[in-house]
Amino acid sequence: MQGETKIPDASGRGTRQCIANDGEDLATFERICFQKADPIHYPLSSSIVRNVPIYDAAALECSGLWACEERIQSLKDELYNLLQTGPGVFVLKHMYQHMEVIDETNECFQTIIDHESRGGQRGDHFSAGKNDRIWNSFGKHCIADPDAFVEYYSNPWLALVCDSWLGPGYRVTAQTNIVKPGGAAQVPHRDYHLGFQGDKILMQYPIATQRASQFLTLQGAIAHSDMPEESGPTRFLPFSQTYDKGYSAVRLDAFKKVFEEHWVSLPLEKGDGVFFSPALFHAAGENLTQQLQRSANLLQISSAFGKPMETIDTVPLVECCWDLVLSMHAERPEGLEAKALIAALGEGYPFPTNLDLRPPGPDGMAPKSEQDLLHQALSERWATEMVVERMKQIKHDSAMSL
Repeated sequence: MQGETKIPDASGRGTRQCIANDGEDLATFERICFQKADPIHYPLSSSIVRNVPIYDAAALECSGLWACEERIQSLKDELYNLLQTGPGVFVLKHMYQHMEVIDETNECFQTIIDHESRGGQRGDHFSAGKNDRIWNSFGKHCIADPDAFVEYYSNPWLALVCDSWLGPGYRVTAQTNIVKPGGAAQVPHRDYHLGFQGDKILMQYPIATQRASQFLTLQGAIAHSDMPEESGPTRFLPFSQTYDKGYSAVRLDAFKKVFEEHWVSLPLEKGDGVFFSPALFHAAGENLTQQLQRSANLLQISSAFGKPMETIDTVPLVECCWDLVLSMHAERPEGLEAKALIAALGEGYPFPTNLDLRPPGPDGMAPKSEQDLLHQALSERWATEMVVERMKQIKHDSAMSL
């Protein structure tokens, strides 16, 4: 009967495993990936190119986006649906509109690279030893150049995109990658969490966990250089994130062949952002240029309920930049920048913790998170020493056991 709710099968039949094969599963995968993005579903995009919706941050701002909460929510809904059941990837043109912050950050990153290169070869996820990689560029950026860090991560567009997919309390981590001329292409893959596991471990996770994994992370990249097509910007297979058996399928030759024959990529300009589901089949391209170093700050944003790939110690970062946060808020008290920065800077989820030492307040069921504390400190204009002391107390009390 039309409109009747389908009752789940409670018989307990079926396997918990999620293993693809190259027979019937391949045909299903091809039907999924050969879909076309319909512009009617993405009314706030400026265009759809090669099945990838393009959003223009500058144009959306000029249309009064930030002054209209209803439009903000509509955009969040659109991006959420795009990542979940749509192409799984979008480009945000002009995400950073003032190139000074990108240039200052590039100078900071180069200083870090020069310093770390004296310690010997470092591996990356591309071509180990041939490219430049900064692990935890998020934390190192803040310590090395707090001014540039504050301007970079106070971008309201970053907060909007993260909140669209993950909701509040997300954790930002970042890794800078510079692919030099001749840098080889990657093989197609899915990303963290399960995309980084070996075959034997992967097969031990049941299908529900494999489905859930992609909802715990958002992948992104900010272009720190222009990326013409010949420089090898990331290749994507739109809609592939919707295939349930994708974590095992992406390792099979038949599925890799579909990727190699149908991937798409788009050129980016410095300051553009690209964001995608971690379950989307994707791979960095080959840098075929003679001189251009393809530079990106790779963002991996984790849900409050997921485990980030890297550890972020908030205390020294706050100690470095809190005076700048106070100044920003004083200059732009109604702006979105300080809120966006705190969302990137502090831990937004208060668990795990020691509830004997950090019991819930009388008005809730959870103790304060780092972000709660930072918002209080901002509104009451605490000095750096007081903020740091209180944050250290949170960490100390949370780590205490019986």
